Amino acid sequence: MENNASLPSRIQEAVTRLEATHASREVAYPLTRKLVQSSANAIRAAHRHDYPQSRVLLAQAQAIQQQILDALAGHPDIYYAGYVADAQKEYAEAHATLAFLSGGSLPSPEELRVEAASYLNGLAEAASELRRTILDALRSNNLAPCEGWMAIMDEVYSLLVTVDFPDAVTGGLRRTTDNFRGVLERTRGDLTMALRQHSLEQKLAEFQGRV
Repeated sequence: MENNASLPSRIQEAVTRLEATHASREVAYPLTRKLVQSSANAIRAAHRHDYPQSRVLLAQAQAIQQQILDALAGHPDIYYAGYVADAQKEYAEAHATLAFLSGGSLPSPEELRVEAASYLNGLAEAASELRRTILDALRSNNLAPCEGWMAIMDEVYSLLVTVDFPDAVTGGLRRTTDNFRGVLERTRGDLTMALRQHSLEQKLAEFQGRV
């Protein structure tokens, strides 16, 4: 029995550690939901071209992101559980969407304090969001900026497709990139048709003007 004399204390040590982990999770989990919500609101503001409001919302999201990091310091088992990565992806997507639409600088993963996999998946999602922007512009017959947004989509895809690591490392980036490719090709087709239609209408108007 002497060898087992310390058994209760060893179990108590483990329970104490679990209690600390659980307490950290209880703090972090609702914060990740707030981070997703703030990021989604920032994306919506960017789509409305309300860039000042988007930046305000991203500042709020940054504060939430810091709270998550503080809560999970020393608890990698919770930090890498999955839902934190998902929230960070939304946060990175919001920053990238604002940068793509406003022409601002794109922050690095180090500046955002997010993991590389979340960052790259967020870039792919943000570039996919440009399809919505292009379609809105086409419906308004505002063709001028569309080719620039299309160029961003092309560049993001051409860079992400070169990232070749297992999905366990990239958080499923290959699947995200494949989905993005479908969005890219559909958008290219829609834009090409709109540009051809616009060119035809211009030529027709010029011809009618000469008659």
